[in-house]
Amino acid sequence: MSADEILDIVDEQDRVVGTAPRGEAYAKGLRHRCVFILARDAKDRVFVHRRTPTKLVFPSMYDMFVGGVVGAGEAYDTAALREAEEELGVSGLPQPLPLFKFLYERDEHTWWSYVYEVRCELPVSPQVEEVEWHAFLPEDDLQRRLGEWEWVPDGLAAYERLRAWRAR
Repeated sequence: MSADEILDIVDEQDRVVGTAPRGEAYAKGLRHRCVFILARDAKDRVFVHRRTPTKLVFPSMYDMFVGGVVGAGEAYDTAALREAEEELGVSGLPQPLPLFKFLYERDEHTWWSYVYEVRCELPVSPQVEEVEWHAFLPEDDLQRRLGEWEWVPDGLAAYERLRAWRAR
């Protein structure tokens, strides 16, 4: 997706208050919507990847989610399936299961984040423009690497919330 893609700009309650191009939303720190999809394979391993150095935000960092921004007028569920298929390089995924939503806020970034999970039993072929390295890791390997690798901060926040949500 390009910096020219139009996004809905939303308030603290996730109500649309306007639109802006993606590049402007990032540059000005305008609150928008994102989806985070935890993809597991048939062996219950988690898809983990390192982002390319050309990404607009968090270049060259690791992530345990696929996903991205929700386009203007697009539903979270629609964006979740589109982003999962695009980033994994597959078609025919089941609809990702919505788990919970939270507001990610940092000084320079803020977005409503909907967390999903999907089972991907298809061979993956991630977009080379988006993904520099990838593997399906057992959850204990992933957790061991949390302190070793540089993770995208929003994905790390989503993962911590997911672990807390599961422990309820």
